[in-house]
Amino acid sequence: MSAMSQTRQIREHLESGRSITPLEALKLYGCFRLGARIWDLRDAGLDIETTIVEEGGKHFASYRLV
Repeated sequence: MSAMSQTRQIREHLESGRSITPLEALKLYGCFRLGARIWDLRDAGLDIETTIVEEGGKHFASYRLV
């Protein structure tokens, strides 16, 4: 899957009101580089909030539209 296709799918995911984590992006869209796709979306003008989540002693980012 191309980066453009992943970016479009992630944008639609966020625009539906849902947040997304790297694991969800991998499972749903085969995206290994969610941070890069978020950067692309921010560069395109989307206002995306990052929240750091701690779960089971691990830390990861969760993204959502503001």
